Amino acid sequence: MKSEAPQWVDEETIRSHALSLSKKLHDQRLKMHPPLAQKTLRKFSSGEVAKLIGVADGYLRQLSLEGKGPEAETLPNGRRQYSLEDVLALRTYLDETGKSGRQYVKHRSASEHLQVISCVNFKGGSAKTTTAAHLAQYLALNGYRVLAVDLDPQASLTALHGLQPEFDVHAGQTIYGSIRYDDQARHPREIIRQTYFPGLDLIPANLELMEFEHDTPKALVNRSPEESLFFERIGITLSAVADQYDVVVIDCPPQLGFLTLSALSASTSMVITVHPQMLDVMSMSQFLKMASDLLSVVRNAGGTVRYDWIRYLVTRFEPGDLPQSHMVSFMRKMFGDFVLKGAMLKSTAISDAGINKQTLYEVSKERYSKSTYDRAMESLNSVNSEIEDLIKKAWGRM
Repeated sequence: MKSEAPQWVDEETIRSHALSLSKKLHDQRLKMHPPLAQKTLRKFSSGEVAKLIGVADGYLRQLSLEGKGPEAETLPNGRRQYSLEDVLALRTYLDETGKSGRQYVKHRSASEHLQVISCVNFKGGSAKTTTAAHLAQYLALNGYRVLAVDLDPQASLTALHGLQPEFDVHAGQTIYGSIRYDDQARHPREIIRQTYFPGLDLIPANLELMEFEHDTPKALVNRSPEESLFFERIGITLSAVADQYDVVVIDCPPQLGFLTLSALSASTSMVITVHPQMLDVMSMSQFLKMASDLLSVVRNAGGTVRYDWIRYLVTRFEPGDLPQSHMVSFMRKMFGDFVLKGAMLKSTAISDAGINKQTLYEVSKERYSKSTYDRAMESLNSVNSEIEDLIKKAWGRM
């Protein structure tokens, strides 16, 4: 029997797979979000809105009956629902007319510094993107002006917000467009995009971000004295639009390269995500050692390394898993208050939403059993409200 000639596989095979997969994903998006392939945000029930804002549902009903504030949409069954634009307008109305002394619009004052929160770990699968997306959306839902920055060339945060990196994000439209070293650098206003989520803007990502990793070694050799160093560049970019936002949430890549170091230098705070298993905690140990060494280099070069707060966030936690519970106890004993009290639970609701490029804040709870949805939402809100309290404490509000 004659043997067949070996079938070689080269870069063209890989390229063809990439192109085929990109087209398939693009076609799927067009099918899911016709006619312009743009995501939209669902509307919220009056009960959800009352809980978000912190007022009684009956008070919202009374406002609706009196024709005050934004007009809610009334469904055939008599229930009222609001768009997120309505919720933001309602916050403004309550601030202008309320007598409670509460602040419904959460914008920072001129004396309160921009909070820049980096979600980091160089171990893949630690739920950095899930954390960053839910945190950014939670803060927008709660009345803050938020900028999400996708710093990962894999662009998962970008995809979660309805953009396909290969088709929708072109040259110069990532943060690289503002931090590059040549005369083609753009003002960040030119690359920031409004999302379908009112109160939340996005600087998207794609593979172009890798150019910064390639350019920086050459720039360090050829740098002129007046040119900013690599670790200053993201901070400079964010400072140019700081007056437009209260909080910036950065989804860092799973590596300690020049991009991540620049993000950490620009940050006022840090969330380190960790899955409570031995290999992940061992990896985090290496991450912390390397990060401290590299940040020392940044400090010695004149950079700023000072954070309002740093917290470890336990992610994908299964409370019934005894080894995981032991690992969480170990971390709490080791780091004390540096570990957030809440944990992000492993949940079919969160993972199912992610498969459809959504967060739990975007999906309707009717898609899941009440216990599954409530359990996942409670864990997310617990984590994010803790982080919100840390932000307010940094501003001196608590």
